[in-house]
Amino acid sequence: MEKIASFTIDHNRLERGIFLSRQDRTPNGDVVSTFDVRMTRPNREPALSPQTLHAMEHLAATYLRNDPEWRDRVVYWGPMGCCTGNYLLLSGDYRSEDILPLLRRTMAFVADYEGEIPGATPRDCGNYSYMDAEGARQAARRYLSEVLDSPKAENLNYPD
Repeated sequence: MEKIASFTIDHNRLERGIFLSRQDRTPNGDVVSTFDVRMTRPNREPALSPQTLHAMEHLAATYLRNDPEWRDRVVYWGPMGCCTGNYLLLSGDYRSEDILPLLRRTMAFVADYEGEIPGATPRDCGNYSYMDAEGARQAARRYLSEVLDSPKAENLNYPD
């Protein structure tokens, strides 16, 4: 069986950042851009806890789907199974640089969020108490200050 493209990236050399993982065309010809929003260095830094990622999923997805400029283009935001980041799927043909302002705003929202996490009730979520809001805030702050505020080429392009 052929490896999927994302398993051909050398994760031992992958830095934190925003990477265009793939672009697909729908049967109607629309482009969907999938971004790898990598928040920890795989295999070299501790992964994020599932509770941190779950809280971040609720907060970031809520923010993105309410962003006046991008809400109609957001297809999906969700955690990676390896717990080193998230995926963002957008309708349209974009590059990492195109979404930097959006991800800066999103991470600032998560970093500064106070109050009840949207959708964190038994009625709205299948595992509503499995969240770490403070962990999500800390991870967002670190990612924003150390990566998004002044990204380098290695934070926007997969390693060769």
